[in-house]
Amino acid sequence: MTVQLTRRLFTADEYERMIAASVFQEDDRLELLEGEIIAMRPIDARHAACVNRLGALFYRALPQSVMVSTQNPIRLSDRSEPQPDFALVHARPDFYAQVLPTPSDVLLLVEVAEATLAYDRDIKVPRYAQAGIPEVWLVNIVNGLIVRYAQPTPHGYQDIHQVYPGQIIVSLSIAGLTMQVNDILV
Repeated sequence: MTVQLTRRLFTADEYERMIAASVFQEDDRLELLEGEIIAMRPIDARHAACVNRLGALFYRALPQSVMVSTQNPIRLSDRSEPQPDFALVHARPDFYAQVLPTPSDVLLLVEVAEATLAYDRDIKVPRYAQAGIPEVWLVNIVNGLIVRYAQPTPHGYQDIHQVYPGQIIVSLSIAGLTMQVNDILV
C-alpha cells in the first residue's frame, strides 16, 4: 500500500500572520523558502564571530545610503522570506518598519556558511538569483574562502568568483566596497 502525503505550503503573508499570532516560540530560528517553513540550525561560536567581524567591517565601510540588516528576513517572493546573515539594502527613513526589504531594495546578501554550506550554496543562492538579487557573498568557513555571485539569471548566477585568504573581495553592486578576506575569515 502506498501512502500519499500532502504537503501544505504557506504564503509569506500566512507565515507572517503565524509569527504575529505567536504560533512559533520567540527564539525559534525559522525561515520561509518556497512555501516551506525551514528550521535553521543554531549558530555556533565560529559562525557568530564571523558575523560579528563582518558587521563591524560593514558599519565602517558603507555609506549612510546603505543599511545593514543582520539576520533579518527579506521578502523574496510571495512564498519566500529567507533570513540571510546580512542584507545590505537601500537605506530608508523608516528602517523598513512597515514592510520587509524586497529584491529591489537589496544591493548585496551575505550568507556565512559552516554546517549549512550545502543548503546555502545549493538551495538559497539559486533562489536569490531567481529573485534578481544582484550580488551574494557566500562566506565558506569550512574551506576558508568567499564565493562572490553576481549577474543573476532565472537559472543561477553567471559570474561566480572565489576569493581566498590574502586576497581582496570587491563588491560589484556597492561602489567602493572592498574587504580583505583575512579580516573576514580569522
